[in-house]
Amino acid sequence: MEIRGTSRFDAIRRGSACRGACSKDARRKGILVRMRSLGTTVLACVALAACLAVTVAPIQAQALEVEKLTCRPNGDSGSDVLGGTETRITWEVQADVDEALKGLSITVPAGTTYTTEDLRVTMLSGEDLMDREFIEPKMEEDGETLRLTFPQAAPAGRFFRLELYGVVFPAAGGDMQCTGTYTLEDGSEHDVEGIPAVTVKGVTPFDQFKTFLEEQAWVQAWNSNTFLRLFFNPVLIVSSLPIIFTGFLMSLAIVLVAFPLAIPFGFIFALMRISKSKILRAIAGVYVNLIRGTPAFLQIYIAFFGLPLAGINIDNYALGVIVMAMNSAAYLCEIFRAGIQSIPKGQSEAARSLGMSATQTMVSIIIPQTFRNVIPTLTSEFILLYKDTSLLAAVGVMEIVMYAKTIVATTGSITPYVVAALFYLVVTLPLARVVSMLEARLTGATAGTNAGPTGKKPQKSAGTVVPTPPDHIAGL
Repeated sequence: MEIRGTSRFDAIRRGSACRGACSKDARRKGILVRMRSLGTTVLACVALAACLAVTVAPIQAQALEVEKLTCRPNGDSGSDVLGGTETRITWEVQADVDEALKGLSITVPAGTTYTTEDLRVTMLSGEDLMDREFIEPKMEEDGETLRLTFPQAAPAGRFFRLELYGVVFPAAGGDMQCTGTYTLEDGSEHDVEGIPAVTVKGVTPFDQFKTFLEEQAWVQAWNSNTFLRLFFNPVLIVSSLPIIFTGFLMSLAIVLVAFPLAIPFGFIFALMRISKSKILRAIAGVYVNLIRGTPAFLQIYIAFFGLPLAGINIDNYALGVIVMAMNSAAYLCEIFRAGIQSIPKGQSEAARSLGMSATQTMVSIIIPQTFRNVIPTLTSEFILLYKDTSLLAAVGVMEIVMYAKTIVATTGSITPYVVAALFYLVVTLPLARVVSMLEARLTGATAGTNAGPTGKKPQKSAGTVVPTPPDHIAGL
């Protein structure tokens, strides 16, 4: 019994000791784990603090920083900066906290001019840069470079604004890049980095001349009169010329295509009108009477608004040419018919007696004389057709009147219509003079058969001049 009790006690004691040792080892390991975890946490916090310190720490300015360089818009509207027109440069820079500026310089692009009469240099400081101090620097010009030296070095870290007036960039326009330098208190000079380029819109010689006119005293006095300003504004005349010239080219493009197309159709209808076939005479008669009996304005409306409703869509230019050609062909038909019938029948009979067929007589005898006799009237018809292209403005074709109408709607002045009239006169007056000369030559040839006391040789008869149709006379 004693041996068993002793053994049991010893087992219990040994078990307790073992458990105690294990508990100590476990606690020791737990402490080590917690210490390692705490160390890792501390290291992470230190790293995070370092990152925050780097992020939050103030960044030193890199020398002189450019806040902006802008130009005042100088166009009639919008924010465009035009070349060849006076504007103003505003340049703002911020000095570093340890830099005391003694001077600035700015170099404008080649071909740019400026004035220093109203130049202004302002030093700003304080909260929201509300404290201002105007500086009167010493100015030195060297080509496109303007150097400014301050009377004394400015305090470090100041904000500066330079306003340069009377700046005129090259008329060609483009991206204009200014450069600059700054001088510190110790006399060292450094380049200014980061100056933005200014986009300048190119202008035409007409725009430059317009600007020149606007500055003239006599133009201002002229425009002080309401009537002269509304009908003969010199500035609007110059500015409208290049715009309406585009419409002038369109009008010429229409008439120069439509008239040659109308000539063969008009001649064919003329032959149909004098044909022995009743059907051909009826077709030609209906067409001529229908076209000549209705206004060209109505014909244009029917073509431009009626055809799209019928599902027929034609380009405005092509449709304008077609309508003008069809209208002119009806009048040319009557001109050619009168020209053919003006040739004496004796010439046809003489040709037939010589064995020539009717076709040969028409081609060799009648047609050459007809075209020679109707040349003055054809020229008059060309003038009328050119003027009738103005009717296409009602349907949106961009010709002379349409461009003038657009400018009038913008400016409220009638001057663009006067400019449009000049473009019509440029063509009609010389051609009208040509018509008069041709008619005088043809009619004078017949009158010259009576030899005068000068003893000049009588000229050959050129036939009978075909008069312009009565319904076209009023349009000349």
